[in-house]
Amino acid sequence: MNYQWKYQAPTNEQQEAAKALAHELGINPALGWLLMRRGVNTVAEAKKFFRPQLNELLDPFLFRDMDVAVERLNEALGRKERILVYGDYDVDGCTAVALVYKFLQQFYSNVDYYIPDRNEEGYGVSHKGVDYAHETGVKLIIVLDCGIKAIEEIAYAKSLGIDFIICDHHVPDNELPPAVAILNAKREDATYPYTDLSGCGVGFKFMQAFALNNGIEFSQLIPLLDLCAISIASDIVPILGENRILAYHGLRQLNSNPSVGVKAILDICGLSESKEITMNDIIFKIGPRINASGRMQNGGMAVSLLVEKDPAVALKKAEQINDFNEQRKDLDKSMTEQANKIVENISHQNELHSIVIYNEEWHRGLIGIVASRLTEIYFRPAVVLTRTDDIATGSARSVSGFDIYKAIDSCRDILENFGGHTYAAGLSLKVENIPEFKRRFEQYIEEHITQEQISAQLDIEAALSFKDINRKLYNDIKRFCPFGPNNPKPTFCSLQVYDYGTSKVVGREQEHIKLELVDNKSNNVINGIAFGQSSQVRYIKSKQSFDIAYTVEENTHKRGEVQLQIEDIRPSE
Repeated sequence: MNYQWKYQAPTNEQQEAAKALAHELGINPALGWLLMRRGVNTVAEAKKFFRPQLNELLDPFLFRDMDVAVERLNEALGRKERILVYGDYDVDGCTAVALVYKFLQQFYSNVDYYIPDRNEEGYGVSHKGVDYAHETGVKLIIVLDCGIKAIEEIAYAKSLGIDFIICDHHVPDNELPPAVAILNAKREDATYPYTDLSGCGVGFKFMQAFALNNGIEFSQLIPLLDLCAISIASDIVPILGENRILAYHGLRQLNSNPSVGVKAILDICGLSESKEITMNDIIFKIGPRINASGRMQNGGMAVSLLVEKDPAVALKKAEQINDFNEQRKDLDKSMTEQANKIVENISHQNELHSIVIYNEEWHRGLIGIVASRLTEIYFRPAVVLTRTDDIATGSARSVSGFDIYKAIDSCRDILENFGGHTYAAGLSLKVENIPEFKRRFEQYIEEHITQEQISAQLDIEAALSFKDINRKLYNDIKRFCPFGPNNPKPTFCSLQVYDYGTSKVVGREQEHIKLELVDNKSNNVINGIAFGQSSQVRYIKSKQSFDIAYTVEENTHKRGEVQLQIEDIRPSE
């Protein structure tokens, strides 16, 4: 991979400030600069960043409509009304539903949950879901991770005597649905100071407010934090501010005392007895299994697992969604290969700034995954469409720094429906409108995207000498966890390094390089692994200097030692 390295060294003034901050904290000056890049400029702020506390969570009643939402929920309990907890079929929606349902069930039994069928009902609030609520005597629906655009469906529910409380984090339109309360920090008249909560996070804030209002100890919410961490990692929301607090303590809960359903998923993933569970484990192992239920069958099965109390039953349910995940992987691989062929056959693809492809045979539940794969391969915003009757349904994914929601919004007059946020969105349109959508989507992106955003880039945070790299540095980097958007695992660079003479090609197909390196500033020999970069070995062995970009990791084969996971190698200038 030929990456462009994006690195801006700190100014002398910034360097001095970073050095002073690092000295007070007892960490490497480079890590002082990392803190400043994340908006952390004082020792007090650093202590909060490294050890976020639950008592630093914002007052949930800062949300517009929160008082109304809590009052309506209290009324429902007082009148013994039937309540339905309704949510999207993805990880964020399923964890949100499980969280609110589990918490309310501790105090009230007349509560049910509902996840719409992706194929039959599509995204969000459906008429079928409202009819189910009406038939089962529901008077209040709490909708999570969707609902902000469900104007017609919520009006229909209102005509049937059903009230709605919306807990959503997607971008609203100018007109809001006729719900009793709308908890969404992105609404134009919002009063909540933090706008980046996941859908599950909004549900948590609602339950926090309900607990405060009813004198319920906050400690009763702590067992639900594992669900918050899973949603935050899976929904790719920034890991700073309130999300950092929820993710930090959610990971602690996940590692120390996960719920029965989550524990069953950990068992199936082989994570129960292993190393510390991280955000990466959620992204690559836990999240996909929860998602597979909604993609291949119905997300309600994932919620059923997440709220299960019997460990033996939970394990059986986890095995079932694991089977769905295996089916998903096979189909995903096939669809991605087909999608790649379509893109490769577009004669002028290199001139385009976007990818929009359509195949009416594709599985609706997997088009989002395929769109993600295409953005990773081609570094372009991608929309992948399939067909249901005469309507094309699509999933869109973006590249770093580009708001794909705005690009889709620019085509709203030819869309049937759309929704989402900066990096991910869904849409539907008539099949005959696909060519026009493709043209206008490309035009918008060409006019608004930068060359930098569609290039393979490495964001280098700091330059290190080998004398800086040791176990203490690794331990201090770990204090920056949890990693994610706005707080990525730091990528460093070291310039003018040399092969110690013992680097070699390894791997079943001789595709990786196991490196032993030195620089001119110390006697340290540093171990590294460069996956899939064996083509560079000839240059490495030429005895000339080269530059490396890498993350600092623990050597899993030699506990206590650190090694570099090398992302890119290039000749020194």
